[in-house]
Amino acid sequence: MGAAYFYHLTRAPLEATLPRLIEKARGAGWKIAVRGQDPQRMEWLDQKLWLLGDESFLAHGLEGGPHDALQPVLLTSGDARPNNASCVMAIDGADVAADEVNALERVCILFDGHDPDAVQHARGQWKALVDAGCSAQYWSEEGGAWQKKAESG
Repeated sequence: MGAAYFYHLTRAPLEATLPRLIEKARGAGWKIAVRGQDPQRMEWLDQKLWLLGDESFLAHGLEGGPHDALQPVLLTSGDARPNNASCVMAIDGADVAADEVNALERVCILFDGHDPDAVQHARGQWKALVDAGCSAQYWSEEGGAWQKKAESG
């Protein structure tokens, strides 16, 4: 049974935080689906991940390629996980279902702490998932380092 981890981004932007979380998930041996809502935003993120720098290489693909099933990290704007991901990282308010949280190793929900609508949406997701019986953790970086602020289940 998995868990949902909520990451309240207040210091580092998504394009800086996401690669670190992906590396940790890959270190656990998981395939990852990064789920957004807007295909153009996923293309933007694809470019950012390829431009991490010489000291870091993050193998990934953008959904719709010929080798989606083989990708260790797949950027997608749909609910499917063509790469058979055991971890979903939802960004930009992408939907996550309780049965998905329970079936996967981990679901990470990253949201912009400077966007009141994103914060409100994440609160709604937390309530829906916890009310459905999912285990959840809330992490904040407001103090400079990630700290677990709440846990349920």
